[in-house]
Amino acid sequence: MNDKVTDVFLVKDRQELETAFEIRKKVFIDEQEIAYKDEFDEFDDISHHYLAVTDGVPCGTARWRKTEKGIKLERFAVLSAFRREGVGSALIRAALNDIVLKEGDVKCYLHAQKEVIGLYAKFGFQKVGKEFPECGIIHQTMEKTVME
Repeated sequence: MNDKVTDVFLVKDRQELETAFEIRKKVFIDEQEIAYKDEFDEFDDISHHYLAVTDGVPCGTARWRKTEKGIKLERFAVLSAFRREGVGSALIRAALNDIVLKEGDVKCYLHAQKEVIGLYAKFGFQKVGKEFPECGIIHQTMEKTVME
């Protein structure tokens, strides 16, 4: 049984944002070899960022933002030592709860890496369209309508 405690909170200052960026760098740039220019973009300034901390250790991050298609959830990253311990689920849950509070009933979507489609499906996201490559990794668009 996993008795580690994971807290997820909305990033509130530059130091926390830099911690989130460092997690993204380790996961996407170092591990998955995604180019820096593809990982960090102009949307970082307008997104709602989250930081997951397990037993006091920052270990995961995610963000969401408004687009013309709805709310896009993205940049879910969990450090390798903390995977399969519920950190990803905690991030998804926190983001969806926050979206409901801030936005009400709204369509949410994301581009899931193929390996984690099942995780998002557990939260009610459904596949839309065909798989596609993004930054050299197979992804699947998934959607869900969140309601109050």
